[in-house]
Amino acid sequence: NPTQVGTALQVFHNLGTLKDTIASVVDGYCTVLEENIKNALDIKVLTQPSQTVTRGGPGRAAMPTPGNTAAFRAALWTNMEKLMDQICAACGQVQHLQKVLTKKRDPVSHVCFIEEIVKDGQSDILYKFWTAVTQTLSSQFQSATDSSMFLKQAFEGEYPKLLRLYNDLWKRLQQYGQNIPRNFNASGTCTDLFAELQQMEEDTQDLFMQKTQDYDPEKALKDSLQQYEAAYLSKSLSRLFDPINLVFPPGGRNPPSSDELDSIIKTIASELNVAAVDPDLSLAVAKNVAKTIQLYGVKSEQLLSTQGDASQVIGPLTEGQRRNVAVVNSLYKLYQSVLKAVHDLMGSAVQPLLNSVGDSVEAIIITMHQEDFSGTLSSSGKPDVPCSLYMKELQGFIARVMSDYFRHFECFDFVFDNTEAIAQRAIELFIRNASLIRPLGEGGKMRLAADFAQVPL
Repeated sequence: NPTQVGTALQVFHNLGTLKDTIASVVDGYCTVLEENIKNALDIKVLTQPSQTVTRGGPGRAAMPTPGNTAAFRAALWTNMEKLMDQICAACGQVQHLQKVLTKKRDPVSHVCFIEEIVKDGQSDILYKFWTAVTQTLSSQFQSATDSSMFLKQAFEGEYPKLLRLYNDLWKRLQQYGQNIPRNFNASGTCTDLFAELQQMEEDTQDLFMQKTQDYDPEKALKDSLQQYEAAYLSKSLSRLFDPINLVFPPGGRNPPSSDELDSIIKTIASELNVAAVDPDLSLAVAKNVAKTIQLYGVKSEQLLSTQGDASQVIGPLTEGQRRNVAVVNSLYKLYQSVLKAVHDLMGSAVQPLLNSVGDSVEAIIITMHQEDFSGTLSSSGKPDVPCSLYMKELQGFIARVMSDYFRHFECFDFVFDNTEAIAQRAIELFIRNASLIRPLGEGGKMRLAADFAQVPL
């Protein structure tokens, strides 16, 4: 409760211990989180079949037995999910503390409490806390994976799952910055604290809602994952290259069969789908896919016949020409299949946004029935009839969607093709609902005609 926090801060300020108390609280959060990280990555705990942890002796290493590898992985990811919850909770508490400190003033001296904490230098305790947390994550993850090959293999092999946990944590931190508790009760020395905090949120952005040239808090969080990403991408490239090297053996003279090509395509689609949890990872894997297709092209080029029999047009199809035809057909099938896989993935990525846009457009159109179309024609000459309010709202919404969302896509044709169905549905719904409007006066007919004129715009 902000009021209780403000009262407690006032007490510590009166005692002259505010700065030391805040430092102790923040350091306490850092210490607890460091312990939480160590516990989450404790290989001895993760490999125990029961809650009893046995002590290891000299030369005895804690490692999962072959039959317990699945249980080890399950325990690890459960611990990681709990760790993300703990980090989020601690960040929320420090963030809340800083917001109160920034606006709480001493009723006598009118000095802002944050000025008492640090009179010179960085007054952002959340920044200091976040820096400490991210550095601890990096060091503890490094130490844990250096001492345990099983942890290292888990994080490298299932890196997308680890990255998804980090992305979910980041989203929660951003949402928390937008949803500060509203149960303020202004009284005594905390008068108007709620209003002041609201004003502060309008004047300044939260650490988790912005990045600067000097510091990117999201990047600082993900820096602890760099080594696992590099290893994952290396293994991903190997998984992509292996089926190609397998179907193009040294000395081979025939292109891959349809089944072999299907296996290559499924591998490509699988790698792209797994990487879809993060835009940056998707881009990195897409580059690996590009290298894979390039390798396929190089291998296919080595099969081509460039001798004289490849260009003859006098006799029947030669062996070299048959091989060239087979290579071209193989390349064409790869081209079509990969293009379809990529196109499907792009479509699934934008479909949630398209669904929301379509639902919003339909909801706005239906509001035409809330307007009055029963009016008569104006008696003053040629009427200048404006369009209806729902049409103005619809135009404003479409303009905002185009500006805020669709303009960021570089594939304009793809966006146009996918939004065409929304436009068709909107026009159909508009005509159907317009035909149902009752009562409809002469003035309403003119306004409805003006609405129809705005549809192509």
